[in-house]
Amino acid sequence: MSGADMPHASESPATSLAAASPGRAERPAPIGQTTAYAAEWERTEAARAAGQPAWLRAARRQAFDRFLDLGFPGTRLEEWRFTNVAPIAESRFPLAEPAHLTAADIEPWTFADVAIRLVFVNGYYAPALSTPAASLPHGVSLGPLGPALHHLATAGDTSLARVAPVDGHAFTALNTAFLADGASLTIAPHVAIEQPIQVLFVSSPDQRATMSHPRLLVEAGADSQARIVEVYAGTPGTMYFTNAVTEVSLGEHAVVEHCRIQLESDAAFHVGVVQVEAARSSAFRAQTFALSGALLRNDITVRMAGEGVDCVLNGLYLAMAQQLVDNHTTIDHAMPHGTSLEIFKGVLGGRSRGVFNGKIIVRQDAQQTDAKQTNRALLLTDQAMIDTKPQLEIFANDVKCTHGAAIGQLDDDAIFYLRSRGLGAQEARAVLIHAFAGDLVDGVRIPGVQTRLRDILSERLTRELSRLGETAGGRA
Repeated sequence: MSGADMPHASESPATSLAAASPGRAERPAPIGQTTAYAAEWERTEAARAAGQPAWLRAARRQAFDRFLDLGFPGTRLEEWRFTNVAPIAESRFPLAEPAHLTAADIEPWTFADVAIRLVFVNGYYAPALSTPAASLPHGVSLGPLGPALHHLATAGDTSLARVAPVDGHAFTALNTAFLADGASLTIAPHVAIEQPIQVLFVSSPDQRATMSHPRLLVEAGADSQARIVEVYAGTPGTMYFTNAVTEVSLGEHAVVEHCRIQLESDAAFHVGVVQVEAARSSAFRAQTFALSGALLRNDITVRMAGEGVDCVLNGLYLAMAQQLVDNHTTIDHAMPHGTSLEIFKGVLGGRSRGVFNGKIIVRQDAQQTDAKQTNRALLLTDQAMIDTKPQLEIFANDVKCTHGAAIGQLDDDAIFYLRSRGLGAQEARAVLIHAFAGDLVDGVRIPGVQTRLRDILSERLTRELSRLGETAGGRA
């Protein structure tokens, strides 16, 4: 067995139905205090420009009321039982203020072959750092979300919060309540954008630990195509809270490739919600890379609302020291002839903890669905932990669905073989880890992004393996 391979994972069709989510009356009591967030919201609303449309102020008020109703989720709630958000709930994070950064400051988070770029610093659009291409095809609208919302007469003129409603997710409600700016990409039917687009959200707090609530809204019309690279980064060593929401709507036959990269400060908290709705015969191909941050939580939901939708949902996560990375994914097959392929891999060292909860739902009308899910985790130390929970909820009878989960450590025999060929212990472990994670990095079809991801992966693994030293097998 190769050192990059994992122990045998059970993969078999699911035959049972998962229990329904608890109703509102059964919801466990929320944790922490919302008083500080309420005070900050009131202060922010009072300071906003009086000329903002009434519908937007009402939408924020409704969202904040919903957040107060839901409260921060506690570990007694099944979906959050491995992820304690008390450090967020019990902290006082004022809303971040605009900050000045230079092109040199953001260079580590940009890519040489991605010329179209929108940059937001502390949640505010930074036109001096952005390079929106003047050569975008006719029918493409790309720019900051805030000014666009202010020119709309009613809430019905935008699809904001349609794909990602505030009803059931406290952090989505909190994001909408503080909504001020974000990125908006609208593609008319039959339009293909050849160049990839980067949306970069940078946190650069002052002396205080602050919060920001970035938003990305993507509307891809019928038969349109786009590639989007969404990056979250922050000043090294700083503490802050990023609460991000991404909404993606695909028209019939639309194709969207979405790469989401988290390069937060090692002291930062990041909660990200990605909601996707896909129409008939569309394709959504996503890669998520959670590479740094004290606490990273990703909730990714793809609703395959039309017949014949194709979904690829892959992810790679790294956790070192005492970091926690939690990936919750849901692929909802609502109509027949849909296909989905999901592969998530994690590399964990130190005393870190990883969580993967992957749910596939096959509705009664979704006959001839083909869905595959795999989660594999590589533990570099005996103190690292992973909780994995693959779930299948199948309500149709003509389907092919499999899932598998495997957890293991580096193969001592493979390390011995590589060392016998002249590699040092650290080099041997690095080779095996790169073999384990490399296929997911290879899946990024933008060369500059792929190269940068390889460099980041190599740097972080080198740092961790150096800390582990020459301990046999990479286990401390």
